[in-house]
Parts: sequence; C-alpha cells; structure tokens
Amino acid sequence: MSNLFRRDPRAQWIARNRLHPLHVPEGQLIQRGPTGLLRKNVHAIGFIGPNGLKRIDRSGAAGSFKQLNRQPAQGSKSAAQEEIVLPLHKVANPDFYILVVVDGVSGRLSSHDRDILGLAHKLATQPATIENDAAFDKGTVGNEARIDVDVDLDAGAGVGVDAGERTGAVVAVFFDTITEEKLDTAGIDRLVNFEGNEYQQYNPEKRCADLYKLVNQINPKHILFPDSIHGGSDLGRRLAAKLDTTVASNVWKVNGNQIVCRGSAGKTDITRPITNIMLALEECNEPVSDTRHECKVLEQPLIPPPKQAPDQTLEQAITNTYEQKITDLGNESVNPNDINLAEAGFILSGGNGITNWDQFHHAAAILGATEGASRVAVDDGFMPRERQVGATGTWVTAKVYVAVGISGAIQHMQGIAQCEKVIAINTDDSCDMVKRADLSAIGDSQEILTTLLALVNEQNGDFKRDLKGAVDDGLKKESNPTSELLGLKQHRATPKNAPEAQHA
Repeated sequence: MSNLFRRDPRAQWIARNRLHPLHVPEGQLIQRGPTGLLRKNVHAIGFIGPNGLKRIDRSGAAGSFKQLNRQPAQGSKSAAQEEIVLPLHKVANPDFYILVVVDGVSGRLSSHDRDILGLAHKLATQPATIENDAAFDKGTVGNEARIDVDVDLDAGAGVGVDAGERTGAVVAVFFDTITEEKLDTAGIDRLVNFEGNEYQQYNPEKRCADLYKLVNQINPKHILFPDSIHGGSDLGRRLAAKLDTTVASNVWKVNGNQIVCRGSAGKTDITRPITNIMLALEECNEPVSDTRHECKVLEQPLIPPPKQAPDQTLEQAITNTYEQKITDLGNESVNPNDINLAEAGFILSGGNGITNWDQFHHAAAILGATEGASRVAVDDGFMPRERQVGATGTWVTAKVYVAVGISGAIQHMQGIAQCEKVIAINTDDSCDMVKRADLSAIGDSQEILTTLLALVNEQNGDFKRDLKGAVDDGLKKESNPTSELLGLKQHRATPKNAPEAQHA
C-alpha cells in the first residue's frame, strides 16, 4: 500500500456545493494536495482573502453568525440588519479649539464641509507636546491644563492621553437653521448655531461681526473655512482683515507646521508655514468615519446692547449699529438651464424611457427645473453632453431629483448619491432607480407627465383666481392687494427715492 494521501474529489465537491442534498453546513472542508499538505479553504466562513476582507455568508444561513463567533445563531439578525455602533470620542476639557465655519447650504453638511471637519479633527488630535508646540501661545494655563479624552465603547473601554500632550476640540459654526441629522458622525465636538431671520439673507458684515466675538471668546488655535463659492472664502477673508492677520487660500494638505496650497490654477504646489486662518479645498483630508462625537452645544458670546443716544430709541440704535453696507435684494428669477448642473437644487432628468422629448422640455419649463439626462439619452443625441448626470458626467447634489425613464446604471447612481430626495418615474418597478428613490410612480412617463402638468395648471389656475379676487377687493379699498397676497412690501415714493419713482 502507498503512504500517499488519496483525495476524494466527490466528497470535496459536495462540501463546496451548499445546494447539494448531502452538503453539511457545519462540516469543515479539508483539502489536501497530491503530497498530502493541507490547503487553505477559501470557501470557509471567516476566511481572510488576499485583499484583507473577511469572507461572510450572505445566504442568510442560521449558523453564519455562530461560525463567525459574533452572536448565537438563534434569534440573530441578518448582516444587513445588524447596527454598527461607532466608538464615542469625548473631549471633556479641551486645551484649545479648532474652529470650522461650514457653508451649511440648506442646513446640510456637504462633502466639502465634511472634508474640512476631517482636517480639523486631524489638527485637534495630532501629537503636539506642550514643550514643542510653539504655535500655541495663547490661552495656556501651564502644565496643569490636561484633557480627559477617551474613546468610549459600550463596554466602557477608553484610550487616555499621555502626559504632556494636548488634544483640542472641533467647533463647528452654523448660520441659520440646521437640517443635518448626522452631526455626530461628522467629527463635531462642539456646536455653535447662529439662528435668526437676519441669517436667511446675504449679510457678510453681520456674520463676520458674530464670528469676531466668538473668536475673542474661545480663542481658537486655527480657523478653517471652505474655499468655495457659497460664502466661505469671502467670510474668511473678511475675518482675517478684521483680525489683522494673514490667510492661506487653496489649502489642500497640512503636514505638521507646513501647509501645501494650490497655485497657478492648480498646476503648482506652494509650501508655506501654517497660518491661523485657512481656506481649504475639497479633498483636503479624509472625512471622519470611524468615531462618533459628542456635538455639545457651545454657549454663544453675549452681545452687549448698542449704545443709545439721548435722542434715539432702542430700535433706532439697533438699526444704526447693525446697518449693513450690502443690501440683499432677494433672489432673481433666471432660466433654470442657465444654472450649473452641479449647483442646481431641482433637476428633471430624462433617460431612455422618454418617448416625447418636447413634452419633457415643456414639463421642465413649467416646473422650473434644470434639465438633466442619462448617458443613453446623451449618446442618442436627445440632450447635450453637458447635461449628462453620473460618474462619467456631472455629480449633482440637488434637493429634489426627478428621474424620468432612467433605469439606474451604476455610474448614474453614483452621480446622484448626494441628492436629498429622489423621485423615479418608470415602468419597471424592480429597477435600481426605483429601489433608490424616496417616491416612485410606476407607469408610462408620457401619461404621468401629462397628469402632472394638468395638476400644476390647476394649481396655477386656482392661484390666479384667488389673486384676481384679491385685486378686485383691493381696488375697492384703494390698496395694493397683490403685494399683500404675495407678502411683498409696498413701494412708496419718499424723498430718498422720489427721483427714481418719477423717472420710472
């Protein structure tokens, strides 16, 4: 008899095939080579492959979690239903603050804001000893200042901070109402929210004055702004001028006490010492994704009452104190298609399921939506290339995205990942776009758009009838009912604007 180990190919095939009637789920698949050496079982639950990922059982078998030693098989949840709880990062008594003024468009955190919060978290937690940190020369209280930082798990485990090290807290500043629901996973330790009607319009002087008071209160080590068109870059430069300090723009990398800025339209890297105020670009750092943060509300600075002259009332003093040099005249109506697709808030996108493109363009004009398209519609010549939405086109962040006749290719789904609400109109109720959508309408796109336009026209007709009735009633009262109904302030010729009124 030979001493060589003889394999049983049929037994090994049965062990690999989970659908075979003789397959034993709990049995281990043992493979040996021709020389008798054991081989790794790449099909085993829990096997770690060359990419470092652990193999899991997605079949929903009862013994999957038991094999992974996560929890008992009885009464266990599936892998998709298991809730992952991130460790909590606490900062009880910070030695310093990193102030981040986010754009917060519509009260939400954009990807740009999250990147900057990740950079702030890096600056707040990077090793910096008291003896070697020459940049931190304000607000210190000697070696007695220590921070109690720990990462709490459910079991109560913690990670302490070595003696002599400083770790700061990230303070995020929002203007107006906050609608973001996941602030704790963005890396925010402290939160400041300036809320009021005055922040719903463009008033950079008021915001700069409030930030100036906040900076004097908490004395942050660094102040970060998003270098964007939403007001962050302008506000950062205004604050730097008010504080009489330098500002670094186009910052995309921070290495210790050195920063790297983009120059020459992004073709040149400029290395310079780190500054107190920085305007950071997108992808300047990875966003926080492995910890939760307390997101405690920080008390806002107390604003003293304005000085009141003897012949002034309190209202007049407040008006003179906070008089703006720039007056916000409100929004101006523009053609929705003139808006950049990446900045549009309401997008009506068409795909291969559109049979009447004239109706699609008419619906976009009636609804006031910016037109978008899938790659199939662009390749067929129905829409221009600049209207393509997706990873191979334009990444959009609209509040409402209506997909008409789009099945949902993976590239298209990547391009609309940051949209707040997605509405799908499709004949296939099992397509990926319908699965992704918050609201779906299953049916022919032409019929649904016809019904939608009829409802819009009906609503507009009711509004016009109400407006006409208010005008008729207002003529009897010798007033301006149109302005009252629309909530507009009636314009009257005063000595200040009388020449303009006469000219008009």
